[in-house]
Amino acid sequence: MAIVTVSRQFGAGGRTLSSRLAKELNYRFMDNVVIQELARRVRVTNESVRDIENIAGGFFSRTISAMLSRNYMERLTGQDFGYIDEKVYIKTLKEVINDLARNDNVVLLGRGAQFILENHPQALHVHLVGEKKDRIEFLQKTYDLHLGKAREAVEDGEKRRHNLYSLFGKSNYDDPLVYHLVINTSRMTKDQALEQMIVLVRQSDKQ
Repeated sequence: MAIVTVSRQFGAGGRTLSSRLAKELNYRFMDNVVIQELARRVRVTNESVRDIENIAGGFFSRTISAMLSRNYMERLTGQDFGYIDEKVYIKTLKEVINDLARNDNVVLLGRGAQFILENHPQALHVHLVGEKKDRIEFLQKTYDLHLGKAREAVEDGEKRRHNLYSLFGKSNYDDPLVYHLVINTSRMTKDQALEQMIVLVRQSDKQ
């Protein structure tokens, strides 16, 4: 049994394929679970975790972290509420990912799981890439977006992705040597991509 991490260039179909892979293999798809568990551990809302992910590594996030110390926020909000900044987020994210990986049969989408679990003996790392125009078109069709909105979503998603990986001190997230399998979704259908992912996991189970 395996732990599968799926990373992707934004719009390459990561969420779609991850959920389909989990369903096909009867694995648990860990996406919102990661957010919920992280929020529970640091005593903040799910929305606070998502906000950190959306602005991670950016100027605004660094400025706010510098202005609002943890002690100040705890005095302001009281002990019933926690505190989260980029350092707390990364530390707790690593703990959550490693704890979830103690159970087999899970699919983890994004959030640097391929680096957090890079030495895990049962982890399989999949990376999805695609031409920018194809990723924009996929978002248009999947989420019924106008061309401009889809293009903006891809560009914003790539910026957030870069900023998030910067918190790990990683810039090689598109390096194929990091992964067991890299799939170009511009050169195969989503069904073909899914089949390749299934083959990887099932072959690993046999070993």
